[in-house]
Amino acid sequence: MSDTAMTPRSGAPGRAGRVMLECRDLTRVYREGPRDLTVLDGLEMRVQAGERVAVVGSSGSGKTTLLNLLGGLDQPSRGEVSIAGESLRSLNDADLGRFRNRHIGFVYQFHHLLAEFTALENAALPLIVRGQRKRQAEARARELLERVGMAERADHKPGELSGGERQRVAIARGLVTDPSLMLMDEPTGNLDQTTAASILALMDELAASAACAFVIVTHDPGLAAHQDRVLKLDGGRLVEAPPGA
Repeated sequence: MSDTAMTPRSGAPGRAGRVMLECRDLTRVYREGPRDLTVLDGLEMRVQAGERVAVVGSSGSGKTTLLNLLGGLDQPSRGEVSIAGESLRSLNDADLGRFRNRHIGFVYQFHHLLAEFTALENAALPLIVRGQRKRQAEARARELLERVGMAERADHKPGELSGGERQRVAIARGLVTDPSLMLMDEPTGNLDQTTAASILALMDELAASAACAFVIVTHDPGLAAHQDRVLKLDGGRLVEAPPGA
């Protein structure tokens, strides 16, 4: 275990010491024919509110497996993931779904917006799924769209938006529930350099004021170096990595 993977740096002002994500002895073993394949092996990790942690590693190192476990989309073979002090292992399927909706935001390389919905409707969807009234959900979504610079494009559908605009909507959707943890998988990987830079600037602004922890999986050394810490997934465990690793 790397001690540095367990040592968060100061997060957003006024929230130092508030751990939003903690992994202990996180292990995932898959059965492949007659043998076991250990992808994650006793991984340890701790991230504070407002802190941005990049996770890097070669293809096949287990980054997607880690994201799935952090997001409650898969179960560990051993160990646990705790978010905002709640162990995911303690939740049944129904409670886990509700917890995920309330506490975890997702942003992927491909935005996964619903083509038939407007930007506003897409951003409001997690709140509507939660059971919030449409008017209230859309009011909150409109606030987030304004925050990410998309207020004037709120009534446009994804097909009418640029790649950068679609990613901004996806970020608004991820933040609309005020999550404890934001998981980002190559958030700038499908964007041109100028648009990617604008998304980085937006992430800086959001991290400075958000009450959530950010975990960003990427192959981009520039994106990784831009975060508070860089952790490299190697041999099923996380180790502190220098910028550009």
